[in-house]
Parts: sequence; structure tokens; C-alpha cells
Amino acid sequence: MSKMEVKTSLLDNMIGVGDMVLLEPLSEETFIDNLQKRFSHNEIYTYIGSVVISMNPYRSLPIYTADKVEEYRNRNFYELSPHIYALSDEAYRSLRDQDKDQCILITGESGAGKTEASKLVMSYVAAVCGKGHEVNKVKEQLLQSNPVLEAFGNAKTVRNDNSSRFGKYMDIEFDFKGDPLGGVISNYLLEKSRVVKQPRGERNFHIFYQLLSGASEDMLKKLKLGRDFSKYNYLSLDSATVNGLDDAANFRTVRNAMQIVGFLEDEVQSVLELVAAVLKLGNIEFKPESRANGFDESRVKDKNDLKEMCELLGIEQLVLERAFSFRTVEAKMEKVSTTLNVAQAYYARDALAKNLYSRMFSWLVNRINESIKAKTKARKKVMGVLDIYGFEIFEDNSFEQFIINYCNEKLQQIFIELTLREEQEEYVREGIEWTNIEYFNNAIICELIENNQNGILAMLDEECLRPGTVTDETFLDKLNTVCAEHQHFESRLSKNSKFLTDHSLPHNCFRIQHYAGKVLYQVEGFVDKNNDLLYRDLSQAMYKANHSLMKLLFPEGNPAKVNLKRPPTAGFQFKASVGTLMRNLQTKNPNYIRCIKPNDKKAAQVFSESLVSHQVRYLGLMENVRVRRAGYAFRQAYEPCLERYKMLCKQTWPHWKDLARKGVEVLLKDLKVPEEEFSYGRSKIFIRNPRTLFFLEERRRQCLEDLATLIQKIYRGWKRRTHFLLLKKSQVVVAAWYRRYAQQQKYQKIKSSTIVVQSFIRGWKARKILRELKYQKRCKEAVTTIAAYWHGMQVRREYRKFFRANAGKKIYDFTIQKIMQKYFFDLKNTMPSMSPIDKSWPARPFLFLEGTHQQLRSIFHLWRCKQYRDQFTEEKKAIYEEKLEASKLFKDKKALYPSSVGQPFKGDYLDINKNPKYQKLNIVMDEKLLLADVINKVNRANGKGASRIFLLTKKNFVLADQKTGQVKASIPLPDLSSVSVSSHNDGFFALKLKQGTASAAKGDFLLSSDRLIEIITKLHRTGAASSDREPLSVDISDEFLVQFKQDKVCVKFVQGGPKNGNSVTCKRKNNRLLEVSVPPP
Repeated sequence: MSKMEVKTSLLDNMIGVGDMVLLEPLSEETFIDNLQKRFSHNEIYTYIGSVVISMNPYRSLPIYTADKVEEYRNRNFYELSPHIYALSDEAYRSLRDQDKDQCILITGESGAGKTEASKLVMSYVAAVCGKGHEVNKVKEQLLQSNPVLEAFGNAKTVRNDNSSRFGKYMDIEFDFKGDPLGGVISNYLLEKSRVVKQPRGERNFHIFYQLLSGASEDMLKKLKLGRDFSKYNYLSLDSATVNGLDDAANFRTVRNAMQIVGFLEDEVQSVLELVAAVLKLGNIEFKPESRANGFDESRVKDKNDLKEMCELLGIEQLVLERAFSFRTVEAKMEKVSTTLNVAQAYYARDALAKNLYSRMFSWLVNRINESIKAKTKARKKVMGVLDIYGFEIFEDNSFEQFIINYCNEKLQQIFIELTLREEQEEYVREGIEWTNIEYFNNAIICELIENNQNGILAMLDEECLRPGTVTDETFLDKLNTVCAEHQHFESRLSKNSKFLTDHSLPHNCFRIQHYAGKVLYQVEGFVDKNNDLLYRDLSQAMYKANHSLMKLLFPEGNPAKVNLKRPPTAGFQFKASVGTLMRNLQTKNPNYIRCIKPNDKKAAQVFSESLVSHQVRYLGLMENVRVRRAGYAFRQAYEPCLERYKMLCKQTWPHWKDLARKGVEVLLKDLKVPEEEFSYGRSKIFIRNPRTLFFLEERRRQCLEDLATLIQKIYRGWKRRTHFLLLKKSQVVVAAWYRRYAQQQKYQKIKSSTIVVQSFIRGWKARKILRELKYQKRCKEAVTTIAAYWHGMQVRREYRKFFRANAGKKIYDFTIQKIMQKYFFDLKNTMPSMSPIDKSWPARPFLFLEGTHQQLRSIFHLWRCKQYRDQFTEEKKAIYEEKLEASKLFKDKKALYPSSVGQPFKGDYLDINKNPKYQKLNIVMDEKLLLADVINKVNRANGKGASRIFLLTKKNFVLADQKTGQVKASIPLPDLSSVSVSSHNDGFFALKLKQGTASAAKGDFLLSSDRLIEIITKLHRTGAASSDREPLSVDISDEFLVQFKQDKVCVKFVQGGPKNGNSVTCKRKNNRLLEVSVPPP
């Protein structure tokens, strides 16, 4: 159907019959044919009234998109093609708008698509209900609970790669607006026997394979596991890997889902430790060991797996090992300990594994319930979704199939009761007379199984609880005695003689005739599976574990609360759970989804008639149709009925202005439909036989064809008429435009001709005026020229005598002016740089400009020096002033001076204030430090130098020991008379003290430093800056006297030979002479 088509009824464009109630004729063969026809056209959903039949397509179909959700949202159930969304929307709207609690029952055998159907229902409800942060969080938690439960409760079977091995009922709770608040999950009968043994071609639960495939190496190491499936006895190897199933990716999905649901990281780790413990438990093997009393006792073969399992669960190894070898039986005040043989030890091991896994699964369900339960106590609306096993008939049927089929009998019973009740309520509501409907009531079968006195479950419990030898055979004997006369019970050994020769009925079996057919049950294992015993020793050992979950999972192991009462049997527990479920469903409005698998190969587009027929029988679908058709097969509100069929009667077509019921009455009377074929309700028309409905549909189809022909005829006439009028209108428009165009062309020709004539006339006139103007201009120019020549001649005659007298001086002044102008322009373009030391200057062009040229050079030099000085900071200015002072003192006088020009005067070369070595000197120096450096003090005795620290302030200078920092001498600057230096390239200088001062007692100082220029310059500037003393005298001489205490010594500077190299040496020649040898220049 294209996007432009709009369906308004289930009957539009119907493939086969969309509602089996309308199937005519009704038989199992036509029922199957209709399913196959729809299945081949990808119509996987079919109705039986309000029941949805769902065929598993085994492939993805584009019918679950967001557009589909919007298409079915808030639409009538029968308005569109059958779909699971229609049922979901009907249930949700009834819950939201009418305050009716709903339940959706999904049944079918393994592989029929029950789990997917429940997911689709939940996803649709999540899509159409409200939005918001909290609402979205609740919806996400409800949806993400599915992957967690599937991982721990689903497994690969021969019929289904993702088969649910437990029954699940979820109550989704809504507020008054229809927004989800939370949910509660109930689980039924986990197939825990799968933990220890799987049939050929099947796998254990998914979580075991997901953990080994998807966990990281670190996690596996913590759990003491390896990736190889073959190492674990509880994992079947023939189906360990499944095509299209990525266990590693699914493990990551499960971890993420557990996080979203609300599991803590410690809880996830604890659950995975239990899963690993189950795998380790399966690897524990036993060997017999004879005792002195002649009894065999079991012992653990290889204790490595036992040790690792005990480490995972925090159990003492000896405690668990003893529990596998001994069993303690308590009766009143006595305790009896018996040994376990190898078979009993294996039974105990498997029982522990099954109980450990099933209790962990129950804890998981309870933990999820804690997270998703509604946080408010306000009144809630509830929608229940039941996903449970369908009726099972295998080649070998045991205890599990028996209680599963019992549950389906109860569901069939409640289905028939609720369906009939719904029918009866609608008849009463519409005022239609109710007639009793005959149908098969399976209450007799339910009574056979669940009767408290002589029901099969009651007898099984009685057999399990009685003392003495109890076997499956004794249980069968009791059934043969009590149930022999029951019409739905068959056994070869019963007192009923008609089964004695029935060779299809083995001796160790019994057969029950269920509503879906006969099922043969083998009694082997009934008693053990119903007992489901776990030895008390194992329970107590588990309770002693340090693992965080063990005490919660095995509360009966608490030695302080020993209960000698036998625990309830599996059958009793399941019967109680089913009873609770039935009472819950009775309080809700039911909605049914019956799932069918089309083939056993899990292949798309393959339809097995025998398999589908078998499922149709045991699902009781034919019975459903018959119950629905027992009264009236079809009913519809008056308004849509009249809207659909009004074209069949001239009185109601095209518009009926009266009440819709009257219109339907007129319509049916005009069509002469027999009165016994329909009844009028208060708001609906009830049609008894589908043939009547199909008669109306056929008449409607013919009428639609006639109407379509009429519409086509009218449309074609209208189209041709419209086309002719359009052509006529177009011809008029074209003619008008052509006439306009012709007149425009004629006008343009006349206009262009006129313009040409005008242009020629204007041109002739313009040329005539131009000739006249040119003649006048030439006359005027001639007169002007003659006058100019005449005036010129008169002026030359008048001024000739004055010109001859002053022409030379004017020419000279003009020439000088031009020369000066050129000189200044050339000087402007050849100016030297702004550097004060740049001595270049352009060449003088003329001799008479010599004075001007030199004066301009001097002016320019002074100006650029001023510009240069203006850039100086105060600090830089002080440095240059010192440099200038040094230049005045030593330029062209001291050979050492040129090398000091490029070196800045730093002053403090020792970082006195920052160096902790010179803290003593900091205490002595109470003024600003002008200079600090290491110099050599010359000894007059031998001419050798000793390192001293030289410090200069504004008031004195200090000599201190370099190593210790001890002050050797502190001389006030006023006591200093002069400084003597040589003219050579050396660093020797003598500081002469004034005679008679206290400082002069020890004599003058003969010192040596590479920074001689800076030291003497700063000494000289310090004296010059002081107003109370004379400037320091600087004597430059190659021979001078130095006063050492009472003696005067002559210091003489001589040039050394080649042997001395470039070094300066000082030697004592005698008591009165020190000779300083300096390198040649």
C-alpha cells in the first residue's frame, strides 16, 4: 500500500482473512491455508477477535519502525491491518483512559517468538507513553532488565537459539497520566536441570559462554577461569558456538544493562564469582574408597578445582569436602551421620550446582525488582506481561513438561472463562440476548492434576513424603489405583482393561488427554525432580562461606535456625505460584498473543503445515474461533459501519443526516438482509454469519468499482473541458500578444525613420554653426597675436636701456640661488646616519660653500647627539657619564683604556647581598655599594699578589680576605690623597694615603686588577661628587714611589722580553725597587 493510501478498516486490501472469526468455511484446513497465505505475503499477524496470532518470520521485517508506532497510535483495534502494536495500543489506552488494569498473555512453544513479542509490547508502550528524565530512566531500566534475564535464563535449544528456560510475568506500573513508574517481575520454574546436563545439540545458559568469551584476561584470572570451553564438564561442546550469536559482544551488553538497571560493581563481581563457582563445581570428580565397615566412601579425585571454588566462595576446603562425603540426618534429638558413595556424591554435587544457580537467578530477579519498583506509594495502574512456556509435547516428556502443560491448562481455562465473560458482558451492555455457548471445559483436567486429595500433584507429594522405599514405580502404581477410572487418564497398568492391549502405551508411562491433545509422560525422575533435595550438610557449608551472597541464598544453612521440617516440593511450589498467577490475572483485563513457529529449521519463508497444525491444535486456536463465533461473528459501531457501506443505498448516499443507527437500519432493509442474520445493539450492529459480512463487502467492492468508473468519467470530461477552455483562452492571449507585437514593430520603424531624418537636419545645422564659430575664433586669435607683437615691440623699445645696465647682477643672483637650492636638496638626500660616532659627511660641491658646509656639519652633529642623549634613562646616563669620566682620565694616556671601552661598568661583580658567604661583609657595609671585585694585593717583600675583596662605598673602601670574608683594612676616602698608575697595558695601581692620618700608619696600598679603569674612575667620581674634599689626583707615570710603613719603595715599569710572553710579572730587585715587567705593545 502506498503512502498516499489510507486504510480505514481491517477489511481493506485484505490478504486472506485478517480475522479468523470471519473465515468461511471454518475448518482446520482452511485455518492453516489462511495462515500460510498471509505468511507468504509477510503478513505474520492474524486476529481471532481480540486475540493476536503471531508467526515467527525468522528474519527482520520493516514493520516495527517509529512510523509504524505512530501509525497504530490511538487507532481503533480493527482500523488497520493486524499487528502486535494494535493490541499493545488497545491495552495501553484501556489502562490509561478507562483505569482498567491489563494483562498480556504470550504463549507458544520454544522458538515461536514469545520473548521477542514481549519485547515489542514493552518497546511500543515505552514509545507511546510520556517523556521526561525520570520517565525515560524508568523506561530504560524496564527495557534493560530483559538482556540481564535473557543472559541468565535463556539458552540455545534445538528449536530456538535464544530459548527462555523460565516463565516470566512482569507487572508494569503506571501513574494516573499513563507514565511508567516501575515494575515487578515474577519468575516461574527455571529449568535448573540444564545447569548440569544439556540434551545433544543444546547449550547451557548463555551467561557461561558469554563470561568465558567476553571477559577480560584480568577478570578471568580473578575468577580462576580460562577461555577454553572444553575444560568445563557442565558445558556441552557440540553447540558451544552458535552462528549469528556473538557471546563476547553480548557479555558487554549484559554488563552495561546491569549498570543501567542499578547493579553495583561489587554485586556484578559477586554474581560472576557464583557463575565461575558453578563451572568449577562441575569439574569436581569423585573416586570410591573402601572403609573398614565394608561401605564405600567417596573422595575428591583432584582437589585443585575444589580449592579454587572454595577460594571464590570463601569456604573452608575441608568443610565442603566433608559435605561431599558424609550426610547428617537429624530426627528429633538424634543425629545420624552416613557416608555417601560415589553416585550419591555426584548427586549432591549436581544438586548443589542446580540450587546455587537457581537461587542466584531468583536473587537476580529480586535485585532487579528493587531497582525498578515504583518509588511512590500512590495508587497505580498495572499492565502485566506474561511470557511463559507454551504447551510442550516431546518424544520424551518428563516432570518439567508435566507442570508446564499443567500451567497451560490453567491458562486455557482462564482464557475460555475470560473470553466468554467478555462476550457475555458485551452482549448485556449492548442489550443482545445471551445464549449459552457449548465448549470443552478443561476444568476436569485441571482437577485431575491439582486436586488436593487425589490429584496427581497431591499424590506425588504424598509419595515423596511417606517413609519407606519411594520410587517412580510406586508413584505410578498409586496413580494407576486412584486415577484408573478418570476419562482423561490412561495407563497400561491401570485397572481400566481397555488400555491393557495398547502397545503405544509403555509400562513405565502414563498418558493424559489434555485440551491440546494426548501427552505421554515417562515417570522416571518424577520423584527426584519433585523432591529437589539439597543435603543439609551442603546448605550449612554454603552458609559458612564468606561470600557476600551465600547467607542470603542458603538461609536454611544457619545452624542457629535449624528447621527439621521437610522443605516444600517443586510441584507444591509451582502449584502455589500458578494459583497466585491465576488470581492475579483474574483481576485484570486479558489480552492474548498466540505465537506459532512456522518450521523447525529456523528458516525464513518456510511453512510446515504439519508443524503449524500441531501448534494450532495444542494452542486451542480452533476452539477460540468457535467460542468467538458461537454468537455473532462480527460486530461494529454504527458510525463506521454506515460510513463504510453507505454507498450501497441511495437513501444513505452520499450523506446521511439522521442518527447512524437509523441509517444502518435503512441500509440493511434496502439490501434485503434476512433479519435473523443481524441484531441491533445499543451502539453496535451484530452480524451473525461471516457470509453476510462478505456479501456486504462484495456489494461494496462492486459499488466502489462503479463509483470509480463514474469518477473517472466525470474526471475525464472535466479534464477535456478544462483543456479546451485553456486552449481557447490561450488562443485569445496569443492573438492579442501578436497584434500588440505587430503594432510595436510598425511604430518602431516609423520612429527610427523620424530619428534618422532629425539627425541629418540637426547635423547640417550644427556643422553650419561650427563653421561660423571657427571663423570668429580665427579672427579673434589673429587680432590678439598682432596686438601682442605690437605691445612687445613697444616695451622692448622702452626698457632696452634699463635691461643692459642691471642684467649681469640679476643673472648672478639667480644662478647663486639655483646652486644653493640644488646644494640643499642634494644634502638632504645624502645625510649620514643618526649615530654620534658616525664621522662621515657629504663632500663639498663648491669651494665658496666651505664655511657653510662645515657649520651645517657641526650643527647636525650637535643635533643628533642631543637626540641620542634624549633616549637615555637615568641609569644608562650614569654609566655613560662614568665612561666619559674614564675617557677624560685615561684616553691616550693609558694603554689599558681601549680594551675597557666596550665593557660596561657593572660595579658589583660578587653579588655581595645574595651570596651567603659574604654575610659578614654585609654587616660591615652600611652604605650603598659602588663596586665589589676580587683584586690582588702586591706584597713588597717578594712582589707576589694575595687575593683580596675590594669594596667601595661613597665614604670608604674595604679590603677583605677572599676565603673567610674577614675585613683586613677599611680606609675612609678622605684619607686617600692620590692614585698612581703606569701608561702601559697592566692593572697595577697604588693608592696613596695622606701623611698624618690614622690610615697612613701601615703605608700605601699597591694593588693589581683587570678592572683598573673602572676602579679608579669610580674613586675619582666619588671624590669629585663630594663637596667637603678635593677630587682624587690620578698620576700616570712609569715610575712612582710607594710608602710602605717607614720605607719608600720605587715601582718601575719596564717592557719585558719575548720570554715573558703576554703576562705581567712583578719582582723585587732590592729593598728600594719593585720592577714590573709588562708585555710589549
